[in-house]
Amino acid sequence: MPAPIRPPDTVLLEGLRQRLGLDVLDPVHGLAALTHKSFVNEHKDGGADNERLEFLGDAVVDLAVSHRLMERFPAADEGELSKLRALLVNEDSLARVARQLGLGDLLRMGRGEDLTGGRDKSSVLADALEAVIGAVYLSAGLPGALAVVDRLFGNLLQGVAEGKSGEDWKTRLQELVQTRLRQSPRYRVVSEEGPDHSKTFEVEVTVGAELYARARGRSKKEAEQAAARQTLTMLESEAKKEPGAR
Repeated sequence: MPAPIRPPDTVLLEGLRQRLGLDVLDPVHGLAALTHKSFVNEHKDGGADNERLEFLGDAVVDLAVSHRLMERFPAADEGELSKLRALLVNEDSLARVARQLGLGDLLRMGRGEDLTGGRDKSSVLADALEAVIGAVYLSAGLPGALAVVDRLFGNLLQGVAEGKSGEDWKTRLQELVQTRLRQSPRYRVVSEEGPDHSKTFEVEVTVGAELYARARGRSKKEAEQAAARQTLTMLESEAKKEPGAR
């Protein structure tokens, strides 16, 4: 079987730059980020592989996602934030983002790895995406890396905020309140601020006649999820104080 035709390195780099939405991408770091170790094994003049950049990118992604989670969930404690970050920064999520970016098509890969489906392996894609973020950090600094992470992980962050991925706080609160109090929580939009394309909603949640929490979000669903999470925290804290609770 003939070896797959490999596009010129300049084409790969330009494709990566455009897909990331960057004005500038250092060509040395960018090409290294796209280079799987199998390519270097088969091409002694192929330059560096992406493993060192993967190491750096892993830390940059953790930092960027942690930053955004702290902004979106100002009342969340360390444990909650760690769980949310784990939902976003894992092999499956990273590979999903890489596939949406079409990163597999841009990788420099050895013939054997390529012919055995390496371009769609989750482990390969996740590592390559972290390497790319590492290259962005070296090319554009932390602000540039944050902007790229916002672009690539925006939907996942929104999904976590609305309970579409990971913890669905509204469902958990509904189950807890019905079991413990035989009632259902009620949500009410208290205020809407900002222009139509960038509104902020404030929602309150009540159980019976008691107001438990108010929270803000970039959509009604996000605000409701945040209010539900705060209410759950309060109810669980109250339960621990009850006589006989451990």
